[in-house]
Amino acid sequence: MSVTAVAPPCESLKAAFKLAKTGLLERFQTASNVDALMHALARVTDDALKGAWDACEMPSWAALVAVGGYGRGELAPYSDVDILVLLPDHKPADSGDAELTVRIERFIGMAWDLGLDIGSSVRSVAQCIDEATNDVTVLTSLLEARRVYGDTPLFLLFRERYQQTLDPRAFFQAKVLEMRQRHAKFQDTPYSLEPNIKESPGGLRDLQLILWISRAAGFGSSWRELDLRGLITEREARELRRNEGFLKMLRARLHVIAKRRQDILVFDLQTALAESFGFQATATKRASEQLMRRYYWAAKAVTQLATILIQNVEAQLFPTTSGITRVISGRFVEKQGMLEIARDDVFEREPHAILEAFLLYEQTRGIKGLSARTLRAIYNARDLMDRDWRRDPENRRLFVEILKQPEGITHALRLMNQTSVLGRYLLNFRRIVGQMQHDLYHVYTVDQHILMVLRNLRRFAIAEHAHEYPFCSQLMGNFERPWVLYVAALFHDIAKGRGGDHSTLGMADARRFCREHDIGAEDSALVVWMVEQHLTMSQVAQKQDTSDPEVIKQFAALVKTERRLSALYLLTVADIRGTSPKVWNAWKGKLLEDLYRATRAVLGGAEPDAHSELKSRQEEALALLRLETVPEHAERRLWDQLDVGYFLRHDAADIAWQTRVLYKHVESAKPIVRARPSPIGAGLQVLVYVPDRPDLFAAMCGYFDKNGLSVLDARVTTTRHGFALDNFLVAHPEHDGHYRDIANLVEEQLSTLLTAERMLPEPSKGRLSRLVRTFPITPRVDLRPDERGQYYILSVSANDRQGLLYSIARVLAQHRIGVQAARINTLGERVEDVFLLDGKGLSSNRTQIQVETELLRAIAA
Repeated sequence: MSVTAVAPPCESLKAAFKLAKTGLLERFQTASNVDALMHALARVTDDALKGAWDACEMPSWAALVAVGGYGRGELAPYSDVDILVLLPDHKPADSGDAELTVRIERFIGMAWDLGLDIGSSVRSVAQCIDEATNDVTVLTSLLEARRVYGDTPLFLLFRERYQQTLDPRAFFQAKVLEMRQRHAKFQDTPYSLEPNIKESPGGLRDLQLILWISRAAGFGSSWRELDLRGLITEREARELRRNEGFLKMLRARLHVIAKRRQDILVFDLQTALAESFGFQATATKRASEQLMRRYYWAAKAVTQLATILIQNVEAQLFPTTSGITRVISGRFVEKQGMLEIARDDVFEREPHAILEAFLLYEQTRGIKGLSARTLRAIYNARDLMDRDWRRDPENRRLFVEILKQPEGITHALRLMNQTSVLGRYLLNFRRIVGQMQHDLYHVYTVDQHILMVLRNLRRFAIAEHAHEYPFCSQLMGNFERPWVLYVAALFHDIAKGRGGDHSTLGMADARRFCREHDIGAEDSALVVWMVEQHLTMSQVAQKQDTSDPEVIKQFAALVKTERRLSALYLLTVADIRGTSPKVWNAWKGKLLEDLYRATRAVLGGAEPDAHSELKSRQEEALALLRLETVPEHAERRLWDQLDVGYFLRHDAADIAWQTRVLYKHVESAKPIVRARPSPIGAGLQVLVYVPDRPDLFAAMCGYFDKNGLSVLDARVTTTRHGFALDNFLVAHPEHDGHYRDIANLVEEQLSTLLTAERMLPEPSKGRLSRLVRTFPITPRVDLRPDERGQYYILSVSANDRQGLLYSIARVLAQHRIGVQAARINTLGERVEDVFLLDGKGLSSNRTQIQVETELLRAIAA
C-alpha cells in the first residue's frame, strides 16, 4: 500500500504563491496593463495570507486587514505588504492571552516564510484610533484599510470609529506639510539624475497624497470622481491617469529588473529599464536618456497638476467669504495671496497676458504664487504659445522685463519652467528640459543646472546672502545692468546635447536672442562672449600656473576689460556652484579670486613683473613675521635657499607661517611636519620640510591616501641645499571642518613615516562608485615640455578613486622624476590633475613614452 506524502501547510502555500506570482510576472513581460498586474498580485497575496490565517487557526473574532498600498488592492512586484491584525477592545495584544500571542506570532512568521516582505502591526480598535490620533503616518495607512479575512463586524466597527476620528482639515494640513518636507529632501525638484519614482517631487507619492486628502474630505478616491465633482477637468483627469500609469509601469518594471524592491532609478538599471520600454540608443542619445526625459516630463506634469488640485481641495475645505483681496489690473486680481485671472478666457483674448502674469508675480508684494485657476488657464493655453506669440514685440518686451526685475527672478523662471512657458518661449530651452548630463560632474539635468546658475547669480545681488560670498556680492553690487548676466546664464549651456561644441552653438542662440530683443550692442557682445568663454576662467585657474606672469598677461589679453572680467568671474563661480554640492570648495574659490585680482591689476595698467611681485610678497611676509615676534633677519637663512618660484607660488601669509616654523631648522636632518586648519576654510594645510629624495612625493601621497585624506593642492619646492619644502592642502569627507582635532596626529604619523626608509608599497585600487562604473571615461595622459623648456607639464584625466594620486606619484618616483607643483582638480567623479615635473630622463622620447604608458596603466579603472 503506497502512502502519498503531504506537504506541510506552509510549504504548500509557499509553492502555490510562488507559482501564481511567477506566472503573473511572466505574463507581465509581454503585457502592458500594469493595473491588472498590481491588482492580481494583491489577490494572490490575499489568498496566501488567508491560507496562513487558517493554518494558524487564528480566532474567529479577529480580522486580517490590509493597510497602505496593499489596502488599495495594489502591489508592485516586490513591494512590502502592510497588514494589521485587528483585535476587539476586550482582547488587545497585551491582554496576557498566551495562546493568542503564540498564534499571532506563528501567523506573522508563516507570512514571512511565504516570501512576503511583511510590515505588521497588532492592535485593538481602540489602540488603532489612539495611534492614528497621535501619528499622521498611521492615520494615513489606515485610511485605505481593507478587510482581507476574519470578523466583518469588527472591521466595520473599526471603520466607523476611524471615520469619527478623521478630521479632513487637520489631515489636509498635515499631509501638505509632510509633502513639503519630503520635497525639500529632494531639493524641491524632480530633475535629479537618479530620482525616486515614489518619493521625489512629481512621483507616485504626490498622486497618492491627492487621493488621500480627497478621500478624507469625501470628495472622491479616483480621478474620475474628482472630475465629476469639478475639482479637475476631464482633460486633467486624463493626463493624471496617463502619467500615473506610466509611473506605475516604470516602478513595476524596475522591480522586475532588479528582482527586489527598488524605487530609485539608479544609473545601473536605467539602460535595461529603457530597453524594456522599447527605447534604443541613437547616435546622439542613449536609450536611458530617452527614458529619463520621458520620466521628467511625466513628473513635471504631475507637479503642475498636483499644484492645481491641492489648491482646489484647499478651497473646498477652507471656504472663505472674503473673495478677491484686491484688483491688480483689468486682467488679474489677488485672491488669498495668489495671482488669479479675472476671467477664464483672459489668455485666449490677450495671449501676452501669459508673460504678464509672471511679471506681476515678481512685482506685486504679497503674491506668493499663481492660483489654481491661473495655472489651469496656462495649462490649457499651451497651443496659444506658438511662433507668432514668440515673435510678438510685446512678449519680447515682457520677457526682458521679467529678467530686469529687482526681486523674484529665480522664482518666476522656475515657475515658468514648471508650467512649460519658458520652454515654449525659448524653444531651444525646451530641448534641454530633462536633458541628462553624463559627465560625472553635473548632478542636475541641463535645464535645472541653468536655473541653478541663475539662482546663484541672483543670490550675489541679494543683501541677505552677502555673507555667503562677500567678494561676489561686492562685484555684483557694482555691476551695471546685472540682468545681462542672467541672459548669459540662460544661454551658457543651452546647446548641450546637440552635438558639437555647446559653447559655440550657444553663442549663435544668444546672439539671435539679443538681436530679437533689442539688447544694445555692448551688452549683446558681452553676453555672446560670456557664453563662448564660460569655461575658460575655471580652466586657467585650476589647470595653469597662475604664478607665471605670462599666464596672467595672456588671460588679460583675452578678457580685455574689467567689466568682462567681473562678468566672467561671477558666471564662473555661479556655474561651478550649480553643478554639484561636491564640486565647489573654498580652495577653488581662492584660485578664482587670485586669478581675478591678478588680472584686474594687469587690466588697470600694472605690468606683471616677477621681481616686483617677489619683493612685495617678501615685504608683506616680513611685516607678518614681526607681528609674530620672529627676530629680525631670522628669515635670511631659509630665504637664501629659496628661488623666485617659491615666493610666486605662495602668498605672503603662507610664506610667513612656513618661515616662522622653519627658520630654526634650516639644516635639520629630521623631518619637520606641521599641520593647521587651512586659513581659507577648506581642509588641513600640511607643511613638510625634509632632505629631498626621489620617492618623497609618492611616500607623502601614499600616507594621505591610506588615511582617507584627499589632496586638493600640492606646492613642491626644492631648496638650493637639497631640501624639500612641500605644502599640501588636504581634506577628509567626514571631518567637515574639524581639522584641528587631527592636526597633531598627522604631524606625528607623517614624521614617523618620513624618518623610516621604506619601499613604496603597491598601490591598492579603490572601489569605483556606481556612477563611474556606469559611465566610465577614457583615461588620458599628456606629457609635454612647457613653453620655456624648463619643466614638463603632465596632465591626467581619469575616473576618481581612492589611491589614484598615489598610483601616479609612485610611477614618477620609480623614474626619479621630481614634482615641482601639482594641481589636483576633482570634478565630481572625475579628476583632471596637472603636475609640473622635472627630471633628466624626461628629455628622452623613449622615457616619455614609457612614463606615459605606465601612467595609463596605473590610472586605468
